[in-house]
Amino acid sequence: MADTPETSDYTSVKTRCEHAKEGKQPKQLARFAGSPRKRMPKGLPFELKSYLELVELTGRCMRADKRGAISPINSPILERLNIAPENWLKLTTQFTRVFHGAVGRPQKLDNYCASLEIKRRANYKQCERLLA
Repeated sequence: MADTPETSDYTSVKTRCEHAKEGKQPKQLARFAGSPRKRMPKGLPFELKSYLELVELTGRCMRADKRGAISPINSPILERLNIAPENWLKLTTQFTRVFHGAVGRPQKLDNYCASLEIKRRANYKQCERLLA
């Protein structure tokens, strides 16, 4: 058993959190399509942020004396992941409009570009702003 959803091995929530930190969508999991609407794109009919909050709220509601309960002293999940809520919203609703090419935390993007000897980093400012 893990203390928090993002540290729970072999779960989709951990996979989604790990990919979100890198600004990615896990290919093996369904995308979040946002709020339900008439012409609904393929994907889950809510946002990733809502999913994570629901998982965490459920864990906090469980009895503290049972396995799987999330301690009330833990900070909220986006805070633990060090992602500002407004950045999270942009990452999950406008990803393909904001980014083109390689995406990741600035240090990871620097390492990636250096390994491929790429001098121009098209997404660097957005990565700094949204993922730093």
